[in-house]
Amino acid sequence: MSDEAENADRRVGVFVSKADRWQDELAALRNILLDTDLTETFKWRQPVYTWRGANVAILWAFKDNCGLGFFKGALLGDPKGVLEAPGENTRAARKFPFRSAAEVRAGEPIIRAYVAEAIEVERKGLKVDMPKDDLALPDELTQTLAADPDFAAAFEALTPGRRRSWVLHISQAKKPETRVARIEKAEPKIRAGKGWNER
Repeated sequence: MSDEAENADRRVGVFVSKADRWQDELAALRNILLDTDLTETFKWRQPVYTWRGANVAILWAFKDNCGLGFFKGALLGDPKGVLEAPGENTRAARKFPFRSAAEVRAGEPIIRAYVAEAIEVERKGLKVDMPKDDLALPDELTQTLAADPDFAAAFEALTPGRRRSWVLHISQAKKPETRVARIEKAEPKIRAGKGWNER
């Protein structure tokens, strides 16, 4: 299948062929996904699979495993119990980790079922219920926002996820001076409407 598939994006073929690790596993996952109703594209320097323009799945390569991620994985039933949250603060996404091409092949029926369910989630227009953030702003951020109304407006204009990323990043610093330094470094990106992990 690969690059010849109608729904393929050649950039993904290059990504897989140049991967330092997990080439066989990523290629196997890609071949399965290209044989679905998803369209392959390349976003955030990663292979992404969409349905009618909506992001449905993404391929990730980590140190210890590679994975098939579902953007709205929290809405999938996961009767096999294979999906994991990629991080402790993740709300919507879930990943299906793999450590060998044999695991990918063995998991193909589950992958296809979960992809079909993820497409159905998009078809129905379902959204992940994001509870209102209960994260407290660090004192240093509160003081900075109060002292600079333009900066406060830029911070409030961020999407909830981007605001959350900054609050988590700044709050994780143990020392007040480190939190202040993080705020100062973050200011240009916040004013540009970007989250902590965006370039």
